[in-house]
Amino acid sequence: MEKIAVVDIGTYSTRLLISAVHIKDTLEETLDSIEDILSVGRITALGRKLKETGYLQEEAINEVLSTLKEYVLIAKEYGVKEIYGYATQACREAKNGDELLEKIKQLGIDVQLISGEEEAYLSFLATAYGVKPQSDFVVIDQGGGSTEFVYGQKNNGYQIKDSISFPFGIVSLTERFIKSDPPKKEELENMRQFILEYLQKIKNYSSAQQFIGLGGTITTIAALEKHVFPYNSAKVHKTVLSREAVKKWLDKLSSMTIEERKSIPIIEDKRAEAIVSGLVIFDTALDFFKKDSITVSDWGLRHGAVIKKIMEKFNG
Repeated sequence: MEKIAVVDIGTYSTRLLISAVHIKDTLEETLDSIEDILSVGRITALGRKLKETGYLQEEAINEVLSTLKEYVLIAKEYGVKEIYGYATQACREAKNGDELLEKIKQLGIDVQLISGEEEAYLSFLATAYGVKPQSDFVVIDQGGGSTEFVYGQKNNGYQIKDSISFPFGIVSLTERFIKSDPPKKEELENMRQFILEYLQKIKNYSSAQQFIGLGGTITTIAALEKHVFPYNSAKVHKTVLSREAVKKWLDKLSSMTIEERKSIPIIEDKRAEAIVSGLVIFDTALDFFKKDSITVSDWGLRHGAVIKKIMEKFNG
């Protein structure tokens, strides 16, 4: 058995996954053997005020580094030899992103800055092997600073037909469009129109049969819909949400103040500030592509990175 630790340093959250991998005779058998030992995350909002200033804020940097120091200690306790880190949109965009990456390396994390395309690929791997769709599918990986759309095909395995990374996520959308608490209808409509302009570029994705959602917003909505508290990955993973359910929660949560959303135990305090923007992304996409439902994946970038490491071992 081999243990692999992956850290996802996102625009909105910083997450650690430690997986146990039982090496089998074939790649397929090995991928089926992946087992989560530990999955933890903290909302660190690294991308706060990034659009406004062009820089990562010192407070946010310190919060991320403090969280990562804890993760390094945890990984050592679990006997993990190496921690792989992946930094995404916030570090791609910030003028001082490289400075943070250097500080992360000093903690003993093998960190790399990945492109939007690489991020989309890891999300694709996580979805393909975590959900195992039986037809062509589209992954919507909604993050804090970017949202990836990936068109996957099932044909003697899984392949990417097309992918794109859009430079908007729940942090940037919230800061740009929501000025009221609760948000005004025109603010949400302006956000929707902004998203629609990007979706026009991928009209052909509507031909895929299954849509699959990743990210903290959609997993939280699945937990709300199924009354899962405390959060349980196994109960959320592969949940199918109807378009009506997504719209219901958008209407309900957007009519509340931030403090009212914080009072709901399933919603983390910091997520309460931006979850409405995440719901607008999914609601707009389902409407645009005329889909009646979306499958929720609790596997994301971190699982994709584990799968990629395994594939590399088998491919030499």
